[in-house]
Amino acid sequence: MNKIFVISEIGINHNGDLEIAKKMIDASIQAGADAVKFQKRDIEIVYSKEQLKKPRTSPFGTTEREQKEGLEFNEKEYDEIDKYCREKNIIWFSSAWDVNSLKFLDKYNSKYNKIASAMLVDEFFLNEVAKRKKHTFISTGMSNFEMIDVAVKIFKKNECTFELMHCISAYPFDNEKANLNMIGILKDRYKCDVGYSGHEKGGKLISLAAVCLGSTSLERHLTLDRTMYGSDQSASITPIGFKSLIDEARILEKALTGNQEKIIIDEEKPVAQKLRAHIKSN
Repeated sequence: MNKIFVISEIGINHNGDLEIAKKMIDASIQAGADAVKFQKRDIEIVYSKEQLKKPRTSPFGTTEREQKEGLEFNEKEYDEIDKYCREKNIIWFSSAWDVNSLKFLDKYNSKYNKIASAMLVDEFFLNEVAKRKKHTFISTGMSNFEMIDVAVKIFKKNECTFELMHCISAYPFDNEKANLNMIGILKDRYKCDVGYSGHEKGGKLISLAAVCLGSTSLERHLTLDRTMYGSDQSASITPIGFKSLIDEARILEKALTGNQEKIIIDEEKPVAQKLRAHIKSN
């Protein structure tokens, strides 16, 4: 079993505050994550003018526009994130939600791309991502096999390596909705690596079960405090919990690795000699 690639999803849980984002990067490193991930949107494209005009109470103002703008990092902040992650020696990347954001992120030459579940059905966007030929994590929430078939075909056509991620796009969802058997089903259907992007109601059990079922990557939303403002906070895991999750996932990695033959290992031989001493040989 290869080492599971663990992604700390910072997303928009930084609430537009660069210092909070840096604390989350630090917490991800301390937990043992392999990478941190953000989200990038051009709100003029992702949201309609009518949507942006709607009233919404938030720390940023009284409209949807003010709320969306308040959560969005721009070039100055991303320059600092890029610098900070390089100094801290951790991989960072971001899921773009539109082509403008994808082009914006090109500047940073991140190692990976990510398709958010919402974007899996946008064929033009998928082609644009696949043309960049960076290994891409593709979340499959809110999707059926026919939709995933199209996405996989696009990435194969563009000869871009990819990894599907089983995902339930509810924030959070009840544990019985996890449908973890889909990890194996996706592997069999598409003959590719399959990870798990989790939004379950806190805790580690579902994510650890995904590891046991052969997940090749693991993504969980990180938060400094689940009571903070934000729609993703309640489906996120705290730094202490995240470290515990990664530590236990690494233990499982080793426990799931072994010889494919049933043999007597060296540690068993003296035990066998002692406990079978009373058995007469035939």
